[in-house]
Amino acid sequence: MKTKKVGVWVTGASSGIGKAIAIEFAKTGFTVFASSRNNVDLERINKELENQNCSVEVTPCNVASHSNVDNTIKKILSKSKLGCLVNNAGITTFKLAEENSINEINEIIQTNLLGSIYTIKAVLPHFIDNGGGTIINVLSVVANKVYTKSSAYSASKSGLLAYTNSLREEVRKYNIKVINILPGATETNMWPKKLRDEFKSQMMSPEDVARAVVWAYLQDGNSVIEEIVIKPITGDLR
Repeated sequence: MKTKKVGVWVTGASSGIGKAIAIEFAKTGFTVFASSRNNVDLERINKELENQNCSVEVTPCNVASHSNVDNTIKKILSKSKLGCLVNNAGITTFKLAEENSINEINEIIQTNLLGSIYTIKAVLPHFIDNGGGTIINVLSVVANKVYTKSSAYSASKSGLLAYTNSLREEVRKYNIKVINILPGATETNMWPKKLRDEFKSQMMSPEDVARAVVWAYLQDGNSVIEEIVIKPITGDLR
């Protein structure tokens, strides 16, 4: 079994899938470092966990800032060894490519792609020194399937999929596992309220994805679950 004495760092943990992942790891007994740009919402996680005899370490971090990520990993490692990084932080817009501003595109790529690369680069030396670790990336089915009004988001997720697939081959020798989770439509605030109201019955819950993430991490032995695609039972939204 994976030792619960090591920490788990979950980015984008203030809401949605990231929050559910942080809570699921905490309830399973791990030391969880929950980060996002929204400190107030991070604090609310512990209020929800008050009656469950567990908590998370609130660790504000803007993954789009390389210096912020470096400072955050130093704070985390001053408190605990790290056994797992969960890259979940992400943003999007639902616009046609012609309507996206350059600033919007830059922000999506900076957060979703470069932010995840920054965190990976931050934890790699620690994992190598410790003789292993796990990097879990919460991507999206858009990494492999064409959706309109998702061009920048798709670019960020497919770019991270390519980056981490290559990374996996490079770090096998260090006993580092790289797991990619590709969820389909999940009911989170990333979706506009109008779409959530219309398609709620066809969407997964964040907890559905969180359980798969923690399960994938807990698998032991000389194997790695490289990729999991999770979709609503009704399939893709149409």
